[in-house]
Amino acid sequence: MNEDPRSERDAIESRYPLGGHDELAGTAEPPAGLAPQRSRRIYLLPNAFTTANLFAGFYAIVQAMNDRYEAAAIAIFVAMVLDSLDGRVARMTNTQSAFGEQYDSMSDMVSFGAAPALVIYEWSLRGLGKWGWLAAFIYVAGAALRLARFNTNLGVVDKRFFQGLPSPAAAALIAGLVWIATDLRATRWITATGPDLAWFAFVLTIYAGITMVSNVPFYSFKDINLRRSVPFVFALGVVLLFVLVSSDPPVVLFTLFLAYGLSGYVLWFWRRRHGTAAPWQGGGTGPPSGGASASGGSSDERDGGR
Repeated sequence: MNEDPRSERDAIESRYPLGGHDELAGTAEPPAGLAPQRSRRIYLLPNAFTTANLFAGFYAIVQAMNDRYEAAAIAIFVAMVLDSLDGRVARMTNTQSAFGEQYDSMSDMVSFGAAPALVIYEWSLRGLGKWGWLAAFIYVAGAALRLARFNTNLGVVDKRFFQGLPSPAAAALIAGLVWIATDLRATRWITATGPDLAWFAFVLTIYAGITMVSNVPFYSFKDINLRRSVPFVFALGVVLLFVLVSSDPPVVLFTLFLAYGLSGYVLWFWRRRHGTAAPWQGGGTGPPSGGASASGGSSDERDGGR
């Protein structure tokens, strides 16, 4: 009598509980035919950073509801920093997990999807009526579609480029506009309020939402080797960058992310003019666009590029 195949699989899974190589337990690779899986364990350290990212996004929503838009915008930038750390922490401590991957995606949807849309709507778009909330919805849908595409895209791409604008960068455009306008108004450099800038916010919100799901290539900075020795001038450049950002954070950060948000289209037009294929249309050497990252999130997503 044939043995129940479920019993055989249960025996395999009991011997290889993680569906793959577990360096901590010292088990071997699973037999051929059994697809490797990410660890099912839940690790405290990287997920603590992801939780802090989620908290910052939720805090931004709460502050927007209380008309504290500058605090809301700053909270989104804090979420970006935290989002860039949890993946690196997981890789350094070898605590990658499937749970962390899903948890990170959901946190990013709150911090870089729902939070920026609600902040910009409450600050500026509300006065446009249905056009305001439709623009905010386009942004939210763009963030959700980008995260879904990123996690399921199996095409091999050039790791130097993102396919579409990363969601943290899109959130930085929205939060940066709110932050710079409220800061300049507080310092009396401008007199325009959020409703006065409604149509500019409308255009920027739709631009960010659509660009997230576009095929426009954006440089990922992933080919920069931080462990490689560099000339002294590079260290001096890092110092000058910190000084520049510290001199006027809202103006400098918004300017940098606005330039980055436009750089993809410049590269896209340059590639079309010279007949060069997009990085994900062939010949790429980087990881899959939805590749797993260290803390359980996708690789570029975990590094603040999702």
